[in-house]
Amino acid sequence: MASISCNKNAIFSFLLLSIFLSVSVIKVCEAQARPPTVRGLSYTFYTKTCPNLKSIVRTELKRVFKKDIAQAAGLLRLHFHDCFVQGCDGSVLLDGSASGPSEKDAPPNLTLRAEAFRIIERIRGLLEKSCGRVVSCSDITALAARDSVFLSGGPDYEIPLGRRDGLTFASREVTLDNLPPPSSNTTTILNSLATKNLDPTDVVSLSGGHTIGISHCSSFTNRLYPSQDPVMDKTFGKNLRLTCPTDTTDNTTVLDIRSPNVFDNRYYVDLMNRQGLFTSDQDLYTDKRTRNIVTSFAINQTLFFEKFVFAMLKMGQLSVLTGNQGEIRANCSVRNANSNSFLSSVVENVAQEFIEM
Repeated sequence: MASISCNKNAIFSFLLLSIFLSVSVIKVCEAQARPPTVRGLSYTFYTKTCPNLKSIVRTELKRVFKKDIAQAAGLLRLHFHDCFVQGCDGSVLLDGSASGPSEKDAPPNLTLRAEAFRIIERIRGLLEKSCGRVVSCSDITALAARDSVFLSGGPDYEIPLGRRDGLTFASREVTLDNLPPPSSNTTTILNSLATKNLDPTDVVSLSGGHTIGISHCSSFTNRLYPSQDPVMDKTFGKNLRLTCPTDTTDNTTVLDIRSPNVFDNRYYVDLMNRQGLFTSDQDLYTDKRTRNIVTSFAINQTLFFEKFVFAMLKMGQLSVLTGNQGEIRANCSVRNANSNSFLSSVVENVAQEFIEM
């Protein structure tokens, strides 16, 4: 009997050890699923200074998307265009000034949705009413992009916060240099994003953001006129010419013909069927360096979601301002009159130091 009891104890101990090791492995895998967090950012940054931050943002966006789910794509694109040009500092939100035209006025940003800017400012007002001026416009933009993905059917994930708002906007030339046009091929896209430490898997993953949204004809008529791109599916091209009957038509069409308002992996199915809208999209399947990544995402949505989140976390930390850098804007489209933003900086920094103690 004693022997049986010892065996049971041994088995029980073994099971406990196995469970512990399994949980440990899961935790390690979860830790590895996130890229390193930039110094100054934190997943708990506003826990004490604005505890209802995430619920306020999500509640407002649920209200917005209930009326118009198309706004989700506009907010996601806004975050992309902010981060790719001089980092995720909210500079894309700034209006022009005496120093020159803003990033908004550069050609790649002329089709950013005007309503997206208004939504960000409206959320900023809600947060200031609840917490005071402690949440940056760049953090709001990042959170809005995250919730746009989730509320349109994509993965739900946490992002590090603590970005500060930039004091300047990029010039037209810098904006153009950092936002490759949709007519770009894969080599151009890979080379451009490699300078931001984004690898081919990141590039293909982030391109999946085109699973929602619309495009103006001008972004792809180079594939229709004077003759149709032979890579493009003939029926797909014929239908596009109905929407864009000339190379100067200013109509719009969806980016993903299979599920235009749902964040899923159908965009990659489009590419495999030669129904990608932009050259920069379709060439990801044509180019042997990225073709297998496209295929893997087309057949495995879970894998796409995992890689998309990882790439978004990397992109969302590009050249961020933290600590005493930048400011917390009182209006997302205008730099504070007192550029030092002394009072809000001191309050926020002291609060964060207290949280990290």
